[in-house]
Amino acid sequence: MKFNHEPVLFNDTIELLDIKKDGIYVDGTIGGAGHSSEILKRLNGSGLLIGIDQDSVALKKSEEVLSSINSNYKLFNSNYKNFEEVLDSLKIDKVDGFLLDLGVSSYQFDEGERGFSYNYNAKLDMRMDTSANFSAWDIVNSYSKEELTKILRDYSEERWAARIADAIVKRRNDKPINTTFELVDVIKGAIPAAVRRKKGHPAKKTFQALRIETNNELDVLRNTIGKMIDRLNPKGRMAVISFHSLEDRIVKETFRYYYLDCICPKEAPVCVCGKKREVNMITRKPIIASEEELARNNRAHSAKLRVIEKI
Repeated sequence: MKFNHEPVLFNDTIELLDIKKDGIYVDGTIGGAGHSSEILKRLNGSGLLIGIDQDSVALKKSEEVLSSINSNYKLFNSNYKNFEEVLDSLKIDKVDGFLLDLGVSSYQFDEGERGFSYNYNAKLDMRMDTSANFSAWDIVNSYSKEELTKILRDYSEERWAARIADAIVKRRNDKPINTTFELVDVIKGAIPAAVRRKKGHPAKKTFQALRIETNNELDVLRNTIGKMIDRLNPKGRMAVISFHSLEDRIVKETFRYYYLDCICPKEAPVCVCGKKREVNMITRKPIIASEEELARNNRAHSAKLRVIEKI
């Protein structure tokens, strides 16, 4: 499998991480080591790169890339939500930087049998961790109409959520929906023809919502990002690249919470919460791709980078 996609917002991410030569850095979604290869190049012999990914194929590629640079890295086949176990196993308390590049890598879309793409006919899957028991097939063939409608609306803002959910339930009453193309056919039948002819694939939003639900992506992010901030050294930085408005909102709100000095109601005469600011905002607004990057890297269109620094 070729990992030939360009890392999104590469230069901004690397520079804003402010890499220390002897620092410890965790890439929680290392993928093919696109960003991490540069992090590793900037470390000296006492620095350490820790790479985590739940995709075993991605880890094999990152091993290949990183081993050609130097040896001060360690890789773990796990979800980044388990980063504390990883750090504890290495007897590391605090680190100098975290990087999360969220979403699905180009290679995962291009690997047709993984079931992420509506452009390849494959079994409905969408598992980033291929050892997991739960897949998109389970969602499509067991969720109620109401549950399907909710995830399509919440995770992709699909206008035709209710119609698509109803069509899925009716089709699976005859036989299970087993493949990506079978699902695409159901979706196309549920969306008015005039709408289908407009720009964009009619199944794009449904596939996005199913992928997020399959991998519990939003809950993992929501429950982990604050814990990562807590494990940063003073002046340590955290960079998060998101590709979805709900992801970006979670990152923005979590960063803002750690930035605030007080969370008391505005009408309170004095502060009683005792909260203190824990981070500085390195990016007041999210960084987005330049026109030049957009022209050469289609994946960068929805990318947003936010960075904070621990006080």
